[in-house]
Amino acid sequence: MQYINIAPLKISNTGLVQRVLHELSKIFPGKIKRIRLEFEHEKSFSPERNQYFSTLLLAEAINHTSQFEGKVLILVDFDLYIPVFTFIFGEAQLNGKHSIVSLCRLHEEFYTGETNEELLVNRTIKEILHELGHNFGLLHCKSWECVMHSSAIIEEVDIKGNSYCSDCMREIKRNNLK
Repeated sequence: MQYINIAPLKISNTGLVQRVLHELSKIFPGKIKRIRLEFEHEKSFSPERNQYFSTLLLAEAINHTSQFEGKVLILVDFDLYIPVFTFIFGEAQLNGKHSIVSLCRLHEEFYTGETNEELLVNRTIKEILHELGHNFGLLHCKSWECVMHSSAIIEEVDIKGNSYCSDCMREIKRNNLK
């Protein structure tokens, strides 16, 4: 299996990043690396929406990651969108190298004003696994138990499972993730 490079971009909560890296290391032992990635992310900002266009962020990241072997997942704390949706939790290249996950709408504070660090870590891991699944060739799964189930709203993130179902895991293994 190749490395999974996690690139936090403009995230002030370093404790959260450490927890996420620790949890991911349990799932992918010896394969998680934290990398530093700097690029002009402001080009993707839409003042009308007060959000960042994730596809443009990924395109910019592609220009700055050729030196990294394996997958590159960018973790941001700002809100993401694509033109056909009001917001997205993340985006990934299907069978590709790059993906992005936003923490913005994974924070419980976004919905209730209350802080819940455990819930944030759980949601973040689910969305990272989901986007990495796309990188490894997985489409959305029909099983609510599977992390690859599509999530358009936060309640769907909370309801779905926190690991790959047996069918999705079998497909990942076929795509050289062992």
